[in-house]
Amino acid sequence: MNLLLLQAEDLDDAGHAIIRGRRFDHIAKVIKPAIGDTLKTGLLNGNSGRATIATLARDHVRLINLELNDAPEPSLPLVLLLALPRPKMLRRILRTVATLGVETLYLINSYRVEKSYWQSPFLESMAIEQQLLLGLEQAGTTCMPRVSLRQRFKPFVEDELESIAADGGRFVAHPGASAALPVAFNAPATIAIGPEGGFIPYEVGKLEEHGFQVVNLGKRILQVETAISAIISRMYI
Repeated sequence: MNLLLLQAEDLDDAGHAIIRGRRFDHIAKVIKPAIGDTLKTGLLNGNSGRATIATLARDHVRLINLELNDAPEPSLPLVLLLALPRPKMLRRILRTVATLGVETLYLINSYRVEKSYWQSPFLESMAIEQQLLLGLEQAGTTCMPRVSLRQRFKPFVEDELESIAADGGRFVAHPGASAALPVAFNAPATIAIGPEGGFIPYEVGKLEEHGFQVVNLGKRILQVETAISAIISRMYI
């Protein structure tokens, strides 16, 4: 935890913060501060700064003097369209997406996505939020990505995608494509990443109909979570 991330419910009427549960356990067992020490602290989707430890109890810590004056690191102008990965991989991907500063993530269906994946408890809103929070804590920033689920590929592409990708570049990361993903693009973009094995030709064609350029990340075929990191580090420097 490189940032103690606060939410509105952590604050009392005096503007102090009471921290319990997982975050308290980390503070008590890993950071091991003393009363009067300060912690790097931020408000979810808001500013960050420092707060002072006023109380260290058996099951909670109380913070005072919240000085949150530093503006948040802006999210990347990036929308990811990601074919729903395996549930265990999904948790790591959500943390990665938050850590790297993705603005918006759509988890979409694809022919090669197992139907059972959509029944995973990891897709519940609280489970998604928990992984995103862990990613933000790791990065030391506060802006949470927006995550949406879309279980039907064709209606999503035909009815929503044009407005989602209205601004900026449009790319499909696909093994074997002749064109390469741009380097240092540093502009708004929407990028589609398929499941293990890639999108099927029909799905690639539907995305191309909406102005998406099919691109590669090199000769090596990458796992989805590796591809996300490679794309962001390549396009946003």
